[in-house]
Order: sequence, then structure tokens, then C-alpha cells
Amino acid sequence: MTTRLSARAAIAALTDPDSFAELPAPRAESPDDGPIGWTGYDASRARATARTGEQESVVTGTALIGGHEATVISFEFGFLGGSLGHRTGDRLEAAYRHAREHRLPLVSLIATGGSRMQEGMLALTQLQRVARQCVLTRAAGLPQIAVLRDPTTGGGWATLGAGADVVLALPGAQVGFAGSRVRPADADPAAYTAEGQYAAGHVDAVVPAPELPRAVADWLRVLAAPRPAGAPAPPAALARVTPPETGWDAVRQARHPDRPRAGAYLEAYFELRLPLRGDRAGAADPGMLCGFGLHEGRAVAYAAQCGTATRPAGYRTAARVIRLADRLGIPVLTLVDTPGAANDAAAEHAGAGPAIADTFAALAEASVPVTTLLIGEGGSGGALALAAPGNTWVTPDSYFSVIAPELAAAILKRPAEEAPATADQLRIRPQDLVALGVARGIVAPRD
Repeated sequence: MTTRLSARAAIAALTDPDSFAELPAPRAESPDDGPIGWTGYDASRARATARTGEQESVVTGTALIGGHEATVISFEFGFLGGSLGHRTGDRLEAAYRHAREHRLPLVSLIATGGSRMQEGMLALTQLQRVARQCVLTRAAGLPQIAVLRDPTTGGGWATLGAGADVVLALPGAQVGFAGSRVRPADADPAAYTAEGQYAAGHVDAVVPAPELPRAVADWLRVLAAPRPAGAPAPPAALARVTPPETGWDAVRQARHPDRPRAGAYLEAYFELRLPLRGDRAGAADPGMLCGFGLHEGRAVAYAAQCGTATRPAGYRTAARVIRLADRLGIPVLTLVDTPGAANDAAAEHAGAGPAIADTFAALAEASVPVTTLLIGEGGSGGALALAAPGNTWVTPDSYFSVIAPELAAAILKRPAEEAPATADQLRIRPQDLVALGVARGIVAPRD
């Protein structure tokens, strides 16, 4: 079990000392026992106030987190289970509006059981208000970071939590749309935890409480950093090899087990790197690394293939990050390295075609500059989906092909031993790609 801090204790644990300034609560009148006359509702609220010292289930204000100013929302679970009622919606709406008016990121510390049943449907419609505020804040180009405390269930998870750009969770927190008293009796309890949601691609990171201030501060630092003046510079090559003499040499170099991979390129390129994980549709692909980082002090987003067959979840995650970067005005770096898209039955059932199409669309509609570096295998459309039109670079130990030479030979009904000759015909070497106009140039190792 996690420790359930009060709303103000959660704020104090995250923010810089003495930096929190509470926003004034909107004035609101309500009839006796609330909008639907729930007998004893006023008494319940009075007891909750006596117990917690709060007038409602959320506390809102501004604070510094690692020296970066943000609008902060913190739920008080001790006040009627952190439930959302009409007055909660008033406070949330005011906090979102303050964030937009002052151009501040929004950080939500969520601990809620869902909508307040003592207010009936009026409580449930607060989710529409919150969703509207999320959309307006997104359209304003401001980041939203959610911290999932224990518990984060119901509409709080389905709006402020899952609707945030970056979703962090405390270990062991109960996270799920269904609370513990309403889910099926035979449901797997692991599915309703922070760790379960992380495994399913709905949470970006599970962060221990002592590390949370640094994690949120790093995100605010990166998202507030200056942007590059133009397209990000491509990374330098990490392997000191010469361009291949033949197409088959290019294939062998790109497939060499000791060739540098995406992780090494990202580590060399970024001084600070923060991952985003999962497709928000039930899966995550470990072969696709995505997130944001600082390169020479400037913010750059990234989506990088790791040399494996990319799965639908990987493409959806890449598209999610590209669109987020576009909304925040942050340029993108993509690293291409895959023998091709995963083509097994599970990949087809998971929507390989639509996922690849969506990645093509995300790059095509991006208004921010995108730079691509081919660092290994460029296998067909599964690789091209991450390649920036007109700004793709290649390393000397890479190749890009309409199809793998072995498969091309098979389609042409050639013997398997003719795959090397077919590779030459396909003109897949780095220097061929430059000559064809597919790539702008071959990057060299750093001096």
C-alpha cells in the first residue's frame, strides 16, 4: 500500500519550499443538501471539512517545482473520497483557466474515487467540464503532467489522468476506471495498479515518491527549454566504417550484431532524456524508444527504432509523441532502424496497417521541423513511416530498401544465392540513397 498524503502534504512533498500560493476558490451557492437534495449531504461535507480542514476535494494554486513555475491541482482524498462534485468542477475550471492566462504548465496530483454520487448526474457532467478544459489547454500549447496517487479511479483517471500529456504514477497506486468496489469479482487485481497500467502502455513511468520532485522538475525543465532555431542536427555516426562497396556489403554492415543501436545514439545526443512509453491503447513496444530531451540545451522530441520488427504499439507511440511535440512547438528527431514492420498475425490483429498509416500522417502533418537519421536497417514501409521527407540522413553502416534483398529475390523467383546481386540492383547503399535524392547526406563520426 502507498502512503496517502493529504492534498497539501502532496503539494509540499513535490514543490519548492514556501513557493505554493493558493488560488481563490470560486464563489458558489448550492441548495440545502446539494442539487438533488441528498439527505445528509450537507452534514457529510461539514464532517469532511472538520476532518481535513478543506472546503472541497481539490486544492489549487501555483508553485515552483525545481525552480519552474506551474499551476498545481491536488486532490484531497479525505474529503468524500476525493470525489468530483460541482464545486470541484468550479475549482478545476478556474485552475485550468489560470494556467492558460499565465502560460503555465499544469501539474495534477490525483487521488480520487470518481464522481460524487450525492450530486447525481450533475456530478458526472463535471467530467465534460474537465475534458473541455483539457482540450482548451492542449490547444493553447501548454503541457499537462499528471501524477497518479492512490487511488486514481473513475472520471478522475479518465479525464485529468489519462488525458494528460505525461502520466507518472506512484508505485502500488490503485489506477483504473473501475474502483475496487465496482469491478468484477474475478478481475485480475494487477490490472488496476500503476504497474499494470504501465505494462499496458497507459502510464509513462512509475516513479518512487522520493524521486518524484526531480522527475516532475526534469519534465518542466525540458518542456520549458528553448527550441532549436531550425531542424535538429542529425547525430554523428558512432561507427567508424567506410561506405560499403556493394549492396550486400551494406546489408551485412547494417545487420552486424556489434553495430551501434538507437540507445547508444540517444545517449550520445542528449544531455537529458525523458521517456514516454505506450500507445494509450493497451500495449507498448520495447523496440521503439520515444520521449523528449535536451540537446545542447534545447528541447528535442525523439522516436527511435531499436533494430527489431516494429509493432503496431510502437508506431502508435511514435505518432503520439510526434503530435505532442508538434503541439508544443518542439522539433523532432527520428532514428530509423528496423528490418520492417512486424507482420505476424498478432500484429495484424493489433492494426499494423492503420498504425503505420497514422505514423505517416503524423509526420506529414507536423508543422515543426523533423530530422531523420537512418542508423541501420531501413526495411520497406515499416522504416519509411518514421523518415522525414526531404530531411533524412544516413550513416555509413546503413541501408534502405523497398524490400529486403532476400525477399525481393524470392518474389522475382530467383535462387536464394542471387540475393547479393539483387541487393546491388536495388541501389540500397548509403551513397546510392544520396544519389537518388532519398537522403541528404552521409553523416560522419564526430572528430
